[in-house]
Amino acid sequence: MEAIEVTGLRKTYKDKEAVRGIDLVVARGEIFALLGPNGAGKTTSVEILEGHRRRDGGDVRVLGEDPGTAGPSWRSRIGIVLQDASDAADLTVTEMVRHVAGFYPEPREAAEVIELVGLTPKRNSKIRKLSGGQRRRVDVALGIIGRPELLFLDEPTTGFDPQARRQFWDLIRTLAGDGTTILLTTHYLDEAEALADRLAVLADGAIVAEGTPATLGGRAAGGAKVSWQENGRTRTEQLADPSDLIRKLAADGTDLRTLTITRPTLEDTYLDLIGARR
Repeated sequence: MEAIEVTGLRKTYKDKEAVRGIDLVVARGEIFALLGPNGAGKTTSVEILEGHRRRDGGDVRVLGEDPGTAGPSWRSRIGIVLQDASDAADLTVTEMVRHVAGFYPEPREAAEVIELVGLTPKRNSKIRKLSGGQRRRVDVALGIIGRPELLFLDEPTTGFDPQARRQFWDLIRTLAGDGTTILLTTHYLDEAEALADRLAVLADGAIVAEGTPATLGGRAAGGAKVSWQENGRTRTEQLADPSDLIRKLAADGTDLRTLTITRPTLEDTYLDLIGARR
């Protein structure tokens, strides 16, 4: 059984079709990233998977159940970190985590979770006194306190400084290593490339590409742009495999210190995909 199985998912708001026939499969234990510009249908799709929004068409199975009709026992098996989460500002970090732990049948220890998200020095601080990034870590702690089989992360590192982001990436890898399936939405393409086993790009309510970070949108077959200096001029060629050209340039005595090889980045591929769709 896959963690998420979606066929023909549709959702319409008045005269706007926000989600247009999405098919999606996420394997158990996988980190899957969902990318797309604002208004592409990411939030609507994820809310349907979480059971927070009704769909207008299609079949959806999350951990083997329909999220539209699943009960409390199913909800205890998922964790959610919303993009904009409210908090009990007058509780301490420990009080808040322990409070939410009480909703789950077999939660993690509060101190363990607080340590995982890097808030042990702030465990006795009131949430209203935390920085934006620290509050975000509280959101993550609440999302993982119940030992979820499937964790939804919606823009989880918003407000994090670079060091905190890298620490959070390590946490996500640890959770995945323990068997947690993770569905991640992010606008940080370096984050998607660093974490995701596979990813999909949504544009105008439809999936326009799906694959690994290395192969998305034909990226692996995109070839390389080779540039070098020859007789005082810059020469450039686009090649699937630059090996033969490099050997020829070396044999001709070309100064290879002037040579550069550039391949399409994930950002290049992503912008091409959403630009082509528009």
